[in-house]
Amino acid sequence: MSLSERLSPYQPAALAVLRIITALLFIEHGTQKLFGFPPAPFAITTLFFVAGVIELVGGVLILFGLFTRPIAFLLSGEMAIAYFMVHMQINFFPANNQGDGAVLFCFVFLFLVFAGPGDWALDNRQRQ
Repeated sequence: MSLSERLSPYQPAALAVLRIITALLFIEHGTQKLFGFPPAPFAITTLFFVAGVIELVGGVLILFGLFTRPIAFLLSGEMAIAYFMVHMQINFFPANNQGDGAVLFCFVFLFLVFAGPGDWALDNRQRQ
């Protein structure tokens, strides 16, 4: 039996772990903008407040795997906008503009749009 065949049964659980860890990291960005925890090294503007609400609410929904595909699509778009509006203004290259996280979040969320939530998601209960 090949390695791929041995690992394939774990794919839904691995996808769920990716979804959950990504959501927990993303929620932290929302709490930073809304509640100052952890302390933010930037001033909070109206645009950052709106982004914080999207990040906190969207992150919680992704964490529980509720409305995963549409919320992941929204969050992927938010991260693309964040990269082009904030990070790219500093420098084009993510390594030089601290935009690595925004790019990575964008594509992980885009992956979730197509892959779905994996195991341990409230979305899975709706199908039954």
